[in-house]
Amino acid sequence: MPARKTSVLVVDDDPRIVRMVQRVLELHGYSVTSAPGGRSALDTLGKEIPDLVIVDIMMPGMDGYTLCRRIREFSQVPIIIVTARGDDHEKVKGLDAGADDYICKPFSSKELAARLKAVLRRTSFMDELGEAPFVCGGLHIDFASHKATLDGLDVDLTATEYKLLSYLARHAGQIVTADQVLAAVWDDCYIGEYDLLRVNMARLRRKLGEDPASPRYIFTKHGIGYILQTEDR
Repeated sequence: MPARKTSVLVVDDDPRIVRMVQRVLELHGYSVTSAPGGRSALDTLGKEIPDLVIVDIMMPGMDGYTLCRRIREFSQVPIIIVTARGDDHEKVKGLDAGADDYICKPFSSKELAARLKAVLRRTSFMDELGEAPFVCGGLHIDFASHKATLDGLDVDLTATEYKLLSYLARHAGQIVTADQVLAAVWDDCYIGEYDLLRVNMARLRRKLGEDPASPRYIFTKHGIGYILQTEDR
């Protein structure tokens, strides 16, 4: 049987953008479907969850931010948002809404393909069956099942958040720089994308119930990076 193609849902109200993205992705071997807006995208997702979703932020009716939040209510599918070039506010707001990454208009076919490849690589998991679980106080990370629990309750993490947490856990007790985290969890080409790291770190901390003023697990070393403590404080 032929290998299953990676599926991508493109959500954009501009048919020219949809055709361009679909053409590029199909040339790279992806299976592409599209939706002209947020509501139709939710209908499509209700029937089948693709491997990745690309969402344009500026759409009439339900905008991309709202769509990201709605998707996160029932799925951790990787999401890439499409933003205006140089608009950091859009990027941060989209990441806060649950997106895993962003790409800025106008973008080249090469940039689009590279961004998708990086996100899919980041949100897939290596075989970790031989690795012992990480335990620190009430935090338990099972590397074999790619799950985390806190005080016995499941922590609902996106694939990116899980990779971020597992990277910190593998370096527990060590200070890791922001650029080290970006290169390991995202890719070398993401070095310097500090907003991306900051927003994902803030989301992860919220899900771990962290008090920014008195963290329990993840500590910021200002001007340097982060450390996951090996002892519950």
